[in-house]
Amino acid sequence: MDKVLLEYEMKKRGLSSATLCKQIGICRSAFSKKCNGKSEFKLSEIQAIVNCLELEDPAPIFFNQKVSNKTLAGEATA
Repeated sequence: MDKVLLEYEMKKRGLSSATLCKQIGICRSAFSKKCNGKSEFKLSEIQAIVNCLELEDPAPIFFNQKVSNKTLAGEATA
């Protein structure tokens, strides 16, 4: 989850977190926990955010997975 990129997209569209939360149907505390990595967004919430922000590609925001060299080495030998 790339919180900075999500905030950028919200700001670009003039949306506060309170407004976005209301539009997607979650409370601000849950939104904050999800943005800070303490819990995860449900697929339905991601879809609601994508629709609300009219995002073309949500992957950089929601699926920013880091891959270690160890993981890459394991895949190369598998």
